[in-house]
Amino acid sequence: MSKLKRNLIAAAVLLAGFAAAFGSYLLLAPDSRGSGGLDVQPAAEAMPVRGDSHRLTAPKKSELTIVEFLDFECEGCGAMYPVVEKLREEYGDRVTFVARYFPMPGHRNGELAARTAQAAAQQGEFEAMYNRLFTTQEEWGESQESKQDVFRGYAKELGLDMRKFDAALADPDVATRVRNDQSDGLGLGVQGTPTFFLDGTKIATPTSYEAFKALIHARLSG
Repeated sequence: MSKLKRNLIAAAVLLAGFAAAFGSYLLLAPDSRGSGGLDVQPAAEAMPVRGDSHRLTAPKKSELTIVEFLDFECEGCGAMYPVVEKLREEYGDRVTFVARYFPMPGHRNGELAARTAQAAAQQGEFEAMYNRLFTTQEEWGESQESKQDVFRGYAKELGLDMRKFDAALADPDVATRVRNDQSDGLGLGVQGTPTFFLDGTKIATPTSYEAFKALIHARLSG
């Protein structure tokens, strides 16, 4: 990896740390629409990973599981996205990477983006939509207007069946699927995004790509 790329990733992770701290504030403080926080209760028996959790890698013999509770509109998650992608590239044959929804109440389109990803998942395209939402975050994030038309455009570009996509986006079961991830997150002590778990243990977001890689390497070598 070039020195410039390493510096860019390090800067991205530092931004993620600041954004995660701000995200905690958003979770605990009333939002601009008066919701007063997430309308979700912590799971009584919260689990970092469930059978229907979205696995971004599926190694034949997984030696470590990394779970990220994320919000597609969160700048910190957007900053961590290239870091996670690089780690997936390096360790995808040994590590299971899992993405779980945790849209923050202060983000106008965070929950909608999560439902968009889940609607795509019903057609086997979760990862494609996951990538599209993060790589375009600067185009739609932080808006106070609904970006449903923008997200439908992404679905069309991915070749999804739009009748099925629209039906899934409006399906209460899809919204419940998103809330179930949030419920697990709250039960596990998640307060902001991004929040990572390594083999079920919550960790502080690493402050650099190298630090995250060293953490993984230590677990795989232990």
